[in-house]
Amino acid sequence: MRVDKYLWCVRYFKTRNIATNACKKGHVKVNGDTVKPSREIYATDMITVRKDQINYTLKVNDIPSSRVGAKLVDIYRTDTTPKEAFKAKDILKYSKDYYRKKGTGRPTKKDRRDIEDYHDENEN
Repeated sequence: MRVDKYLWCVRYFKTRNIATNACKKGHVKVNGDTVKPSREIYATDMITVRKDQINYTLKVNDIPSSRVGAKLVDIYRTDTTPKEAFKAKDILKYSKDYYRKKGTGRPTKKDRRDIEDYHDENEN
């Protein structure tokens, strides 16, 4: 089975087109090699998928005949993603909360004072 179709079948991507684009951008590796979407995969292959700034690592157990339900996904793959990857995503989420969203306007006086205090602390 093609790697893009497999990733779509085991629900790593919502559509097959998104899975294909991820392969073209180099976000998918099979056994350590960056692959094209048409690369055939077999049981016991190791796939690394970079999605949402997390490197998911999975082992192919079996090839599904078509897209499977969420409860049946574990039959076809074994997820070996380290827990540290998910912790890093949580930290990144909290760091983004501090910054202003694009288009919210100029900083307020309070924001300016906070920025100046921050810079003063770093200089000392």
